[in-house]
Amino acid sequence: MHARHRQRGWVGLIVLLLALVIVGMLAQTVLRQYGLLPGDRAAKAGPRGAGPTTSVNADPSASTPTPGTAIERARGLESSLQQQSQEMGERIDAQTK
Repeated sequence: MHARHRQRGWVGLIVLLLALVIVGMLAQTVLRQYGLLPGDRAAKAGPRGAGPTTSVNADPSASTPTPGTAIERARGLESSLQQQSQEMGERIDAQTK
């Protein structure tokens, strides 16, 4: 009985290590999909930053090319959120006066 009690700690450690390995593998897969780690999936995705081509007569404001990398997309989202929050603040200030 005493030997089984001592082995419970080892079993718990092995289960925790196995869970850590699984979480690490999932995180690596997600980071590769987002393009933050180099890997096969990022290479197969094709060239980044190549947006849709527009014709000469098309309205340039109709489609905005999206940045290629995840960091550029995040920076673009951040700047648009900051601009929207400034506009909202100005509207709120104008309504309270």
